[in-house]
Amino acid sequence: MEIPCSIEKTLDIIGNKWSFLVLRELFEGTKRFNELRRSIEGISPNSLTTTLKHLEKRGIIIRTAIPTVPITVEYSLTEKGESFHSVLKEMKKWAAEWA
Repeated sequence: MEIPCSIEKTLDIIGNKWSFLVLRELFEGTKRFNELRRSIEGISPNSLTTTLKHLEKRGIIIRTAIPTVPITVEYSLTEKGESFHSVLKEMKKWAAEWA
């Protein structure tokens, strides 16, 4: 029986490179779709949508629809998502030293 690697599990939960950038933005607080799109250079609306759905499915973010006209949708971190903040901080430190 093969024991799955915890790093592989983490990468499966987090997803792609865009996920790290979405998380970086959400660590600052709740954001709307267009706020995220404007703050993440180079991300297409389709990639952002796919990334947000992936993170929501994995329990990292929560999508809140506010009944306005037109509907307002906000994204924020769950407790599980918040717990990843220390990992991202360490990655930033490593990059500052070695990149």
